[in-house]
Amino acid sequence: MSGHKHKKQFGQNFLNNPNVIHNIVAAINPKTDQHLVEIGPGEAALTEPLLERVAKLDIIEIDRDLIAPLTRRFQNKPSFHLHNTDALKFDYRQLLEQPGEKLRIVGNLPYNISSPLIFHLMDQADIISDMHFMLQKEVVERITATPGNKAFGRLTVMVQYTCQTEYLFSVGPENFTPPPKVDSAIVRLIPHATRPYTADNFIDFAALVKQAFSQKRKTLRNTLKNWLTTEQIEQCDIDPGLRAEALNLADFVRLANLYTQQKN
Repeated sequence: MSGHKHKKQFGQNFLNNPNVIHNIVAAINPKTDQHLVEIGPGEAALTEPLLERVAKLDIIEIDRDLIAPLTRRFQNKPSFHLHNTDALKFDYRQLLEQPGEKLRIVGNLPYNISSPLIFHLMDQADIISDMHFMLQKEVVERITATPGNKAFGRLTVMVQYTCQTEYLFSVGPENFTPPPKVDSAIVRLIPHATRPYTADNFIDFAALVKQAFSQKRKTLRNTLKNWLTTEQIEQCDIDPGLRAEALNLADFVRLANLYTQQKN
């Protein structure tokens, strides 16, 4: 498949280092009876070792030019199932074959779709046991950030509301063809079996988090002034003079729940 022309619109940077590939597969640690889904296999650097280990591997690939070479290479593998479709629009529930089954999702994600794709998958988190993604390092730092860290933002809060997050390891540009202009990293996301904090109204929660981070230099007193009064913010045991990045997940849920209550 080395003749494939890399396409900018699909953000194609393909892994080429066998050691990195080995480390990613080891981190995923796939078991025979598990149902895996790989998003964007590219030139199949991960696909091949995964196929050796699992009974079912569904591949999601948008680039039509990769379909024929992938099919030729793996059509004799009974575990191989290829879907030429857009991962951002795909309904992953249709891959389930039995009640209670969960999917394990992996992928070297194009940087331009990584955040929207993670949000799309989080909407289907009840059918996912875990996700392992290669992303831009800066995005992994944001997803796994802790309060007070400058990387802590809307993406952090929204992903951590749904998933436990873990930064696994970094991968330099020299491990890809063509080399990207940024460092990459591997993240593990495990949807919470029971959420540590629950928003009474998820839409209100998502909107309030977005609003709180809309002007990062401003304090909550200013960013949330059309949502909650200074007294209401204090009622949640939160200093209105803080910026959004100083809060934790529980704080955001308390603020959103108070907003939902007083709105109703």
